[in-house]
Amino acid sequence: MNSRPPTRDPAGPVSLGEAGRALRAGAAVVFPNPAPLTHVVAALRARTVNEAKGRPAGQPVALWAHHPDTVQQLDGIWGLEPGPAATARRLLVERLLTLLVPVRDPAELPGWTQPAVKDGWMLMFGARWRPLRPLLDEHPVLYVSSANRTGRAPAAGTADALAMFPAAVPVLAVPPSGPAAGAERSASGPRMATTTVRMHPDGRLELHRHGAQDRDFADAEGYLEHLRRSAR
Repeated sequence: MNSRPPTRDPAGPVSLGEAGRALRAGAAVVFPNPAPLTHVVAALRARTVNEAKGRPAGQPVALWAHHPDTVQQLDGIWGLEPGPAATARRLLVERLLTLLVPVRDPAELPGWTQPAVKDGWMLMFGARWRPLRPLLDEHPVLYVSSANRTGRAPAAGTADALAMFPAAVPVLAVPPSGPAAGAERSASGPRMATTTVRMHPDGRLELHRHGAQDRDFADAEGYLEHLRRSAR
């Protein structure tokens, strides 16, 4: 029996059902995000994400914080007090950020969390698009990274992703109709990867990487103050 993940037609994207079958079979899949965010690539194994991006298989990736059961299991792993931990969960769920959080003891981490940890910090990706939930909810643990091959900018749209990734990496199309498609057609402005914020053990926030969520603020402190107010 041939159990290799299916490949896509190089000329076009795949449907949600086809993306689900590819993901379950072990392939990396490129997923769209709502504007102004760029696409991401995700898989059941971290090394599969890295291989799709053309980089070393052991390079750290983010855990996708799309499933409440996954985030709940991290309470005893994060090196945060209850108040900051609750704030971190709200930032992931409500602000759809990429978040760096400290871990208590890197030597005792569960195996499934280790690909997302480097130098005592865990990388969590919060953005998730409602049309993708039927597929994503099947997989509480997913590893994710920006949808780009090494050295290139993240894919801003379906055409970019199709041109960038090989046929072994399915590219999920934006839904052809409904509110999601309408929002995409009406969106304007350049797309960017998510903003990345570092949360220190005492709950202090630091801007780690500029991105889509902070680009309309005059400076980093203005954006961080906005997050602090909204998380109260």
